[in-house]
Amino acid sequence: MSQIFKNLVVAIDDNLEEKLQLLVPNFSEYRIQRKSVDARGKPHFVYTVEVFEKNEKAPPISEEHFQIKKVKFNFQPPIVIGAGPAGLFAALRLVESGIKCRLFEQGADAKTRVLHINQHWRYGKFNSRSNVCFGEGGAGLYSDGKLITRIKSPHIPYILNRLVKFGAPAEIEYLANPHVGSDKIRRLIPKIREFLIASGCEIFLNSKVSSLLHKNGNEIYGVKLEDDREFNSNHVILATGHSAEDIFAHLKTIGVFMEGKSFAIGLRIEHPQKLINKIQYREFAENIKLGAANYRLAHHDHNTGIGVYSFCMCPGGYVISSISGENTTVCNGMSNFARNGKFANSAIVVSIDHEMNFGKDVFGGMTYRHDLESETFHFVKEKGNPKTIPVQSTVDFIKGKNSINTTTSSPSGVTPVRLDKILPNFIRKKIIEGLEKFESQMPGFLSTDSQLHGIESRTSCPIRITRDKATLQSLSHKGLYPVGEGAGYAGGITSAAVDGVRAAEAIIGQFL
Repeated sequence: MSQIFKNLVVAIDDNLEEKLQLLVPNFSEYRIQRKSVDARGKPHFVYTVEVFEKNEKAPPISEEHFQIKKVKFNFQPPIVIGAGPAGLFAALRLVESGIKCRLFEQGADAKTRVLHINQHWRYGKFNSRSNVCFGEGGAGLYSDGKLITRIKSPHIPYILNRLVKFGAPAEIEYLANPHVGSDKIRRLIPKIREFLIASGCEIFLNSKVSSLLHKNGNEIYGVKLEDDREFNSNHVILATGHSAEDIFAHLKTIGVFMEGKSFAIGLRIEHPQKLINKIQYREFAENIKLGAANYRLAHHDHNTGIGVYSFCMCPGGYVISSISGENTTVCNGMSNFARNGKFANSAIVVSIDHEMNFGKDVFGGMTYRHDLESETFHFVKEKGNPKTIPVQSTVDFIKGKNSINTTTSSPSGVTPVRLDKILPNFIRKKIIEGLEKFESQMPGFLSTDSQLHGIESRTSCPIRITRDKATLQSLSHKGLYPVGEGAGYAGGITSAAVDGVRAAEAIIGQFL
């Protein structure tokens, strides 16, 4: 009979199997359920391990564990709009339950999309349909491939299992901070597409949905494409992401219930990765077993209620241009699976309370975000090449001084700009306050080798498409299932994928 050992401490230079041999002599095999790094004091690994005794085999994970129910569905195929994590996993869950569906994505396939993005980064040639935000794989295609999430959901093991099935590293199923890496995500997304097609899902790439078809005022019965083709269905899953501003405008036109949602805006800080390793691992910074160090920082002002925090920290990563529209400047971070780049980066953002700043104006946050991205673009254009990312050394940002050009990880290049003059005053002050607090938490964080990039504005969607908690359908329009980051119900690859699965399950449940 197997035994489970929790909180098993293993020094970085010790061997896990030798440790297990002492606990269970002559064990046959073991399965790691969780692994994390504890860098407090002398760094070490902490495991949860299931150990199987002599002559005992580890049973394979059964599909029954994921509770996929087969149903008979003799209606018009459900429609999924958007091929990001939410849309792909909604479609995946549907076809695995025996329901054929249709998936529409305005952008290109993952391989072509990579070419379009590289053309933008290198030459400034922007494709409004195929970029860092739009296209097969969604915004998650260009990220660290982080799978860590704060939500609790029984669907998470299913998400991780399927990612491994399509080519993700097996370790994501047990690491405390799992990530796939942008390089590996690009290779597994086409495999998901191939499986969906083989299972009965029709996929329409480069096919932009221009409007939702509705009758009787509030019943959705399909979609209309930009080329005027129409497809009917009483089940439409809307998974268009946090940057599809045209979709939000259309929803407003047809009266879909929405509400403003708090979000965050700030900058992206970059340090030499060796410096972050030194701060976090101290004298063990060169130990390759520990990998590239990361961090998570937060400061909350109890007087104002405003928070400043790090977000989407990318060890060994790159700062990238991630615009989704013309004449705007937006940055983000990404890293490959190996996380072996010379720099570490993370967003440092300030929480923006919707009610406090925009009242009942549902689109107030989105307008504010767009205006700031546009203003940043014009600052950069005046100083240099508009395809580049604006940068200012952290020390100069605090002092309000000009910076000279510095070494960067960004494939788009950078232009020195007074970011302290672009940001609204309260955001600038809060970032400085946060940076100074972070220096006390991580001495060396305010290094002269660190620099800030702008503008980080897509951490989450400033709008929520309200839905029923049980059916997951829009509160105003029957048959519309808003999901993922764009609907305001997720933040990251895993939570978006979970939300897509939940929407599919809501449809499946109607036919059991």
